[in-house]
Amino acid sequence: MVDDEGVGIDAQKPTVGVGLRLVRQLVRPYPLPFAISVFGAALFAAGTVVSAAVLGWVVDEVIVVNFESDASTSTTTNVAAGAAAVVAIGVLRSVGVVLRRYFAGMTAELVEKRTRTGLATQYLKQPLSWLRSVPPGRLMAHVDSDAHVLIHALHPLPFSIGVIFLALFTGISLYLIDPWIVLVAFVLFPVMMVVNSIYSRVVQKPLASVQKGVADIAGVAHESFEGALIVKTLGRQDAEAARFDHATQRLRSSRISVGIIGAVLNAVLRALPQLGVLSVVLLGAYRVRAGAMTPGDIVEVSALFSALVVPLHVFGFLLESLIPTVVAWNRLRPVIEETLPVAPGTAGLAADGPVSVEVRGLRFAYPDAPEDLVLKNLDLSIAPGELVAVVGPTGSGKSTLCAALAGVLDQAEGEILIGGLPIGSLSPTERLAAVTLVFQEPFLFAETIRSNIDLDGKLSDEAVVQAAKVAAIDEWIMSQPDKYATLLGERGVTVSGGQRQRIALARALARNVGLVILDDATSAIDTIIEQQILGHLRSSTDATMLVVANRLSTIDLADRIIYVRDGTVVASGTHDELLKRDDYHDLVMAYAEAEAA
Repeated sequence: MVDDEGVGIDAQKPTVGVGLRLVRQLVRPYPLPFAISVFGAALFAAGTVVSAAVLGWVVDEVIVVNFESDASTSTTTNVAAGAAAVVAIGVLRSVGVVLRRYFAGMTAELVEKRTRTGLATQYLKQPLSWLRSVPPGRLMAHVDSDAHVLIHALHPLPFSIGVIFLALFTGISLYLIDPWIVLVAFVLFPVMMVVNSIYSRVVQKPLASVQKGVADIAGVAHESFEGALIVKTLGRQDAEAARFDHATQRLRSSRISVGIIGAVLNAVLRALPQLGVLSVVLLGAYRVRAGAMTPGDIVEVSALFSALVVPLHVFGFLLESLIPTVVAWNRLRPVIEETLPVAPGTAGLAADGPVSVEVRGLRFAYPDAPEDLVLKNLDLSIAPGELVAVVGPTGSGKSTLCAALAGVLDQAEGEILIGGLPIGSLSPTERLAAVTLVFQEPFLFAETIRSNIDLDGKLSDEAVVQAAKVAAIDEWIMSQPDKYATLLGERGVTVSGGQRQRIALARALARNVGLVILDDATSAIDTIIEQQILGHLRSSTDATMLVVANRLSTIDLADRIIYVRDGTVVASGTHDELLKRDDYHDLVMAYAEAEAA
């Protein structure tokens, strides 16, 4: 977000000036509803000044006349005219209030929707390395509380602009009544600005602490709920409750500090207009005695200053809200302005069906340990339609290799060719249609089983059932009361690990891709069903398959074995050929012992 001169808003300095520039940018995409809300505020301001003038006229022409002369001289016409004017002005002010509130709310909601949509889009466009570097609690706080706090200043903004009109109309009216009365206003407004300036400086740090505290609470809650199984099994309930209590206490302290500062500000802002009314009465009495003002003039001026109480309070609320708005933007700005990855490619594969895989000099290290290479100049080649098992000890880089082949591992060096084309040159749609990756720990949505298999809702019932049959999960699904309409809990917690893996496998197979990558995706499934699934895969699809194998039964079904160790391919061949290596022999013997146990 930049200003008219293209200069980015300096969110590191949460001041009123920065806040005003920020809200200007926020409402710029919605000029019509904002302009209508400001018009309503101006209408209310004009009605307020006119109502004070009418009140003064009623005092001089109806009430005072009635006291100073015989009641019979008081004309019915003046009374009726005054009553009609009061009613008309009341209607005018009401119309202004409705226009201001409705369209100010519309503007704020549109800005909040745009902000949240932009954040969600930004999250989805970022690479996995970025998402892994930001705590989920902070991302949730950005979309929830930060986006909401960002628009706090937009609700009082039109009314506060109306205060400018009110001050202008009031100044003109006061000058026409008596120029000396204007001096009271000239003293009142600068004092209010000084008070708000002091508030802006004092409240910056507590408000930043509040926003950070909200994110901390969201983070603790997310970790506790996400790791509920660990919390329960390890008896960490009291410890997690203590963590949450500590975070809420910090947030409570910060909010109390902000509340105390705001209470002092509100008291001062409410007192200043009343002091103005008192000053007007004292000065007005002197001016009436001198013949420069009438009693109606005093009533009109007092009414104007009294009418300023609420608008000036709202104006103070605006100045109060600008600081948290800027603090919220200060938190959101790094996300919104985060550089997006290079634009995806546009190339497409020549034809459907199994694809070849070629990897040359693949190197990768995670950002938090750049010197510790997980993949080290890894090379491999897989022919179209070949079933390859990747074998290696724990930490050898098998899962990282799978992620790289699926195109979700950014910052990797080297070359990955899918169907003869660099994976980065493929359009996202083409890559997703050509490659699918099934993880050891699959993610299921809190939707029906059918919706989890057919995420887009575009597949026929026959295609969904066929994918479930290949994944050996159809029989279990049909045994459920609601069959494919059975609802799953969040992340699939209502089904077993093996059932989650088979539903996720069915989801991958339903897409009919050219390369299927199984990252130990059958680890929670017993050996017999795993063999059944792999047999179905071989007979029902000609796709190229890469399977991370930790079982002899899986290894035996593969056309070729790729042995990975320390982030590189150390051997490739059939199972019998690789058994001549002592390290491979020891590894598969360990697999055999684990299966027999």
